[in-house]
Amino acid sequence: MALSIDDAVAGMRNSMKSSKSGGTGGGSGMSKKLVLGAVVLFVLIFLVRPMVVYIEPGHVGIVIHRGGGGVDDTPLGPGMHLRNPLFTSIEEYPTFMQTIVLTRSATEGSETNDEINVNSVEGQPVSVDVSMSFQIDPAKVPFLYKEFRTDITTIQHGYVKQAIRQSLQESMGTEEIAAMMGPKKAEVVKIAQDKLQKRLEPYGMQVMQFTINELRAPSAVMEAISLKNVMQQQALTAQNELQKNTFQAQGDSIKAAGRAKAILAEAEAQAKANELLSRSITANLVSYEMAKRWDGKMPTVTGGAMPMLQLPGMSGKPD
Repeated sequence: MALSIDDAVAGMRNSMKSSKSGGTGGGSGMSKKLVLGAVVLFVLIFLVRPMVVYIEPGHVGIVIHRGGGGVDDTPLGPGMHLRNPLFTSIEEYPTFMQTIVLTRSATEGSETNDEINVNSVEGQPVSVDVSMSFQIDPAKVPFLYKEFRTDITTIQHGYVKQAIRQSLQESMGTEEIAAMMGPKKAEVVKIAQDKLQKRLEPYGMQVMQFTINELRAPSAVMEAISLKNVMQQQALTAQNELQKNTFQAQGDSIKAAGRAKAILAEAEAQAKANELLSRSITANLVSYEMAKRWDGKMPTVTGGAMPMLQLPGMSGKPD
C-alpha cells in the first residue's frame, strides 16, 4: 500500500514537469488532472492506509468496537491485518516473557519506591524487594482487556503488585524474621509463588519465576538476630570442644585400661614363674650348687663357728 502511494506522488511530479515543458496549450485540462490526483492521494493516505494494521512479533492485537465498546474474543496474531478504522481500534498486548521488578532502589524497576511492605508473625514490619517473570496466554488477552480496560504496564503496577503484596503477607505473616532470612526463605518464596499463581491464572498470566531479592527489617531486630547468631555459633563451638574432650578422655581411659591390663598380666606371669621357681628349689639342690661353686679353700674370715660342708658321698662316720 505504501508503494502505490509513492508511485502516485511520482506520477504527479512527472505530470507537473510535462505540463511545464508542454507550454500553455491544454493547461486547464492538466490542472484538473493534478487536482484529481491530489484528491486521490489524500483518499489513499487518510482512508486506505489506516485500514491496514501491523501486529509486532510477540504481540497480539485486541479488536475493540467503537460503537458499543465490545471486544472480539479472538485476538489478532502477528502480521498484517485489515480493519475498519471508523468502527474499530486495535490495542496491542505483549505475550513474550516479561519481568516486573519491585524494589526500593531507583536504579532498578521504576524511579519510585516500589518495595513491598508486610508484617512478620512477631508483628514487625518487613520491607521486601522482589522480581517476577511471567507470560500471558495469547488466547486470554481479550478477557484480560475486558476486565481491566487498560494496558499491561498499568495492570502490572496495579493489580499484579497488589496480588504480590497479598501473597507475600500470607506466606511471610506466619514466620519469624530470623527464619525467613535463614532456613525457611525458600519455603516462603515457594508458598508466595503458588498463591500468586492462583490469583493471576484466571487472567491468563503464567508465573515463570518469583524471587525475593532482599529482605529488610528494623535495625533493632537485625541486631538481635545477629547477636543470636553469634551466641549460637559460640554454643556450637563449645559443644564441639566438649565432644572433642569427651572423645579424648574416653581414648585416654581406654589406653589406661589397656596398660593396667598389661601390667596385671605381666605381674600374674611373674608370680606364676616365681611360684614354679620356688617349688623347684630344694635343700639338696642348694647344697649341690654350693659345692659346685666351692674352690676348695676355706674362708679366711669367719664368724664364731666353723662352717661345715657336707660333701656328697661323705658320711659322718670315720673309716
